[in-house]
Amino acid sequence: MSTENPTASRRTWAWVVVACLVVVAVVVAVILATRPDDDAAAPAPTTSTATTTGAPSSAPPTATPTTTTTARTGCAPTDDTTPASAVVAEVVDVDGDGREDQGWITGGADRRFGITTASGATFSAAIDSASPEPASAVVQRVQRDELPIALVDVGREALLYSLSDCAVTPVQNAQGEPYTFDRGFGDAGTGVGCTSDGGVLRLAGLNAVSADDGATFDVTRTFVDLSSDGRTATNGEAEQVATGAAKDDPVVTTAQEVSCDDLVAGQDGPNEPES
Repeated sequence: MSTENPTASRRTWAWVVVACLVVVAVVVAVILATRPDDDAAAPAPTTSTATTTGAPSSAPPTATPTTTTTARTGCAPTDDTTPASAVVAEVVDVDGDGREDQGWITGGADRRFGITTASGATFSAAIDSASPEPASAVVQRVQRDELPIALVDVGREALLYSLSDCAVTPVQNAQGEPYTFDRGFGDAGTGVGCTSDGGVLRLAGLNAVSADDGATFDVTRTFVDLSSDGRTATNGEAEQVATGAAKDDPVVTTAQEVSCDDLVAGQDGPNEPES
């Protein structure tokens, strides 16, 4: 019968315990080495970005109205102004800005006719006539394109000026000379007027002729057509408008005036100042 050594047995169990502890330590070390870091393991924060897709809402979008306005500014202001000695009168809108302008005439040997617009522009031209009669003028717009013109009555004749393009320009005839209307001192006419033709004012030379010493008159009219820039005039054909009319008939008195529509020189425009 055999007998167990108690000392050897205790040594064996000690080694077993040590071996187990070593195994446990190794296992723990491996676990700690392979465990993910807390910060690395934590999921990265997700940033959410809202995107507008432009899907229609229940109510359609309202468009913002756009208004386009074309401003009419008239002639550019000039350094020139209306002469202090001039006689001034309100006239029709010359430069198309919707405001009335002013016409004026100066006296003396170098008398001038001019326009000062509401926008602050002043432009003029010499009254080139040897007539000693005081000058007077009317300003109006004629033809379908409403060309601005001035008729300056100097007694023996009437001068025609274009007021287009912010300037006073003597109108020329087909021969390139200043266009004038006779006032009874020549054989071409006795006056000038503007006749409504289909709702459009047309410039016309007028001639009232009497065969019985002024008891009655025959009146003819010759339309005058202006170029698109208003600076050249061309005569049409003369036509009879009255026969045997009394001297106080409006058709006769108008044919002996310088007028345009209802404006009459000497009454409805600037006059040369008295000397």
